[in-house]
Amino acid sequence: MDTSLPTFSLRNSKEEVIDFPSGNSTLLCFVKEDCETCQTIMPVLEALYIAGCNILVIGQTIEGNQNLINKFELTLPVLDDSSLKTSFSYNIEIVPTIIHASDENQEKIRLEGFVKTEWQKLISGFGTKPSVNWNSLPAWRPGCGSLSVQPENEGRLTAEAENNPIRARKLDLQEDEFEFMFDQGFTDGLPVIPPTEERVLRMLSGTHRDPQETIATVPPNMGVATTEKVAINAVMAGCKPEYLSVVIAALEAACTDDFNIHGVMATTMGASPVMVVNGPIRDYIGLNSNLSALGQGNRANATIGRALRLIIRNIGGAVPGKTERPTLGNPMKYTMCFAEREERSPWSPLHVERGFKETDSVVTLFGMTSGPTLIVDQTSTDPGQLARSMAMCLAHVHHPKAYSLSDTLLVVCPEHIDTLMRGGSYSKETLRQEIFNYAPKSIKDLVQNENSGVGISSEQLAAMPDEAQNRIINKFRSPEDIHIVVAGSDAGKFSGAFHGWVTGPMGTISVSRKID
Repeated sequence: MDTSLPTFSLRNSKEEVIDFPSGNSTLLCFVKEDCETCQTIMPVLEALYIAGCNILVIGQTIEGNQNLINKFELTLPVLDDSSLKTSFSYNIEIVPTIIHASDENQEKIRLEGFVKTEWQKLISGFGTKPSVNWNSLPAWRPGCGSLSVQPENEGRLTAEAENNPIRARKLDLQEDEFEFMFDQGFTDGLPVIPPTEERVLRMLSGTHRDPQETIATVPPNMGVATTEKVAINAVMAGCKPEYLSVVIAALEAACTDDFNIHGVMATTMGASPVMVVNGPIRDYIGLNSNLSALGQGNRANATIGRALRLIIRNIGGAVPGKTERPTLGNPMKYTMCFAEREERSPWSPLHVERGFKETDSVVTLFGMTSGPTLIVDQTSTDPGQLARSMAMCLAHVHHPKAYSLSDTLLVVCPEHIDTLMRGGSYSKETLRQEIFNYAPKSIKDLVQNENSGVGISSEQLAAMPDEAQNRIINKFRSPEDIHIVVAGSDAGKFSGAFHGWVTGPMGTISVSRKID
């Protein structure tokens, strides 16, 4: 294993290029001008240089280097590391840092800050006798933070390092970067954040997955979504790194055969993924489950949902007017992600119903065509009355004659929860069954007529035996097609419902994934 110190070529104050290593034992000293300890050691370094020590001072700002040269009348080489790449490659965290490099370019000693006894011991090993007034120097003095580890610089430097894990092609734009993203069709119609190397690397810190690991193959174009590509789109959407694991889990759910993201995005009904997040990660990343949970105003909600759609668009190729063909579309095509307000619910949260542990963080995807449609009931006082009131609204999902085709996601608000719990315990199963049992109809009730062409034709009805014509069906095929979560603020008797697309193997089936 090669343990040699990094090589560099830097310019001195005379614009001469100085190469390292030179084959000689050398002292490298990293400094910045506004550090008092760096200024304290400058006379010592100059004395060492005059005494014949091979020394290179590596300064972190051009103006600061010149100020040091002028103030201390330096004759030693002061090199320009204003790019901070050399400081970064040497892992400099504190200035001053002095490194003794052997003639074989190996690090022998590294000192940070100034401790007089350590510096005296280091210098004595060179066999020189510099003219230093040690009595005038403090016994010790701490250093300052290197510019190379400041947050505004570290990301850029990491991105520029030779071991950069990013493999995406870098573009040098001569035009407005925001307009370029629009022109290339990388956006959903709203501006996106340019995915610079620094931003993508910062985003990748939100997952332990290898940047080139394949997360999913994304329909319809079967594009390969690596962790890096997911991170790029998460940057564009405006995500924070801590959101990335949710985006990854959502993408894994979307690209299953059950969820059928191609069908969801391609249908002319204008379906779109709706994401519900459960578990501890809700609080960790600040997902909203309270006031305006299904609306605007929260970064995590807005950008996580948006990131999934950008991935499906930019990697999968689901672009409106091409493979995505909605007649009208809906605002959920931009984003729809929210957290269940588990603490306000008397029931098991969604992910526990689906077999996960309460301590698991889980994202669940639903393929929905519209919503949230408000269920406005401010006057029902009895639990059963409110449940049937909700059922009455849900009986008209898509159309009053559209039966046993779709599912629904019912979002119950806290004040409605209080009504349902009035006088005792009203279970989620009871609410689900009440909705399922409401307004059953016979096949013959769903025949087309002068008021509506929706339903079965009179010819189809006539071909059925009486027993089939009188068969009773429900709005939903089974109670399990009625998904129930709790969200919203404590004020307001307004629940909401999302209307599903075609439910089942011919359409979409909701999918849950544990967040890693």
